[in-house]
Amino acid sequence: MRHYQFSAQIERDRETGMYVAFVPSLPGAHTQAATLDELQINIKEVIELCLEELTDEEIAGLPEYIGMQQIAVDV
Repeated sequence: MRHYQFSAQIERDRETGMYVAFVPSLPGAHTQAATLDELQINIKEVIELCLEELTDEEIAGLPEYIGMQQIAVDV
C-alpha cells in the first residue's frame, strides 16, 4: 500500500449552503457535503477512486499543487 497526500480546495456554495471540495492536482476529484466532516470522508473516497483508475506512471506525473494566491483587480 502506498501513501499519497493531496491538497483540497474547499468552498461553501452560498445558494445551497453545501460545502464543495476540489483536488486541483487530480482531475475529476470533486465532491460536496452538508458538513465539513462529511466532506472530509467524501473527498478521501473520491481521491481513492480516482487513484484506482490511474497507473503508477500517471500518478507520478500528476502536477504538484503549490497553493492559492489572491489576485486583486479593478473593473
